[in-house]
Amino acid sequence: MEDPDWTLWRSFLAVLQTGSLSQAARHLRLTQPTLGRHISLLERALGAVLFTRSNDGLRPTEAALALREQAETMAAAADLLTRIASGEVESMAGRIRLTTSEFMGVAVLPPILAAFRTLYPKIDIDLVMSDRNLDLLRGDADLAVRNVAPVQEALVVRKIGEAPVRLFAHRSYVALHGLPQTLAGLEGHGLIGREEYRVRVPVLAALSLRFGFTSPSDIALLAALRAGLGIGACQQGVAAADPSLLPVLPEVTIATVPVWIATHEDRRSLRRVRLLFDHLAAGLSAYLASAR
Repeated sequence: MEDPDWTLWRSFLAVLQTGSLSQAARHLRLTQPTLGRHISLLERALGAVLFTRSNDGLRPTEAALALREQAETMAAAADLLTRIASGEVESMAGRIRLTTSEFMGVAVLPPILAAFRTLYPKIDIDLVMSDRNLDLLRGDADLAVRNVAPVQEALVVRKIGEAPVRLFAHRSYVALHGLPQTLAGLEGHGLIGREEYRVRVPVLAALSLRFGFTSPSDIALLAALRAGLGIGACQQGVAAADPSLLPVLPEVTIATVPVWIATHEDRRSLRRVRLLFDHLAAGLSAYLASAR
């Protein structure tokens, strides 16, 4: 068997990622017949069926799925070769795609990123906020700030620490309703949060709590807290930076949120990615230190 050309592997990966010949062809700027011919040539070279047709597009076979990780590694290496040839690797200019959760992207990272842009004004940042972890191996993002430990191989990962989550209330709410002096005293207040807190937060599980405001969005919960709708949970570092938020039962930590930074090992070779990685590590370390 002759080694398949990289062009065939690139077409295979595009179909695998999109699930469609037409979408993959648009992505690679090829015609659909050309892309179909690439897949046929690769299947013939490998002696294996890679895709089967279904009502919702092309489904990868077990053989295709077994090849995915290595094909993605090849794609990352090819991309890096292009960057090296263009002199982009050591450049202090260009664009970085950073992904993180909605809460981190709105409430924690902006001042850290503002300081970075002051230092490196030619490095642009594309921030993607999603509670779904984008795939760094597939190149969906260059860098990620995550609250769960990354498990994929070929990643450069650093755990920065853990952010304590405690209870707070806006001054306007406290002026009207006062503050509880014990955990049991929370039962007399309207809370901000999610119903699932009853079972996910051990210190609250035994209480009969009433959630006066709920939302699946952490940003909506933070906005409600700042508007004085009730007592709610917030990362200590975010609340400490807002003088209008007062601590409620400050000795009680209801949860801790781990903070990780991750990038693909190939992306780490880009100077601008290294600069942002190290800057985020320093900025988030300072943020967590302020929350103790």
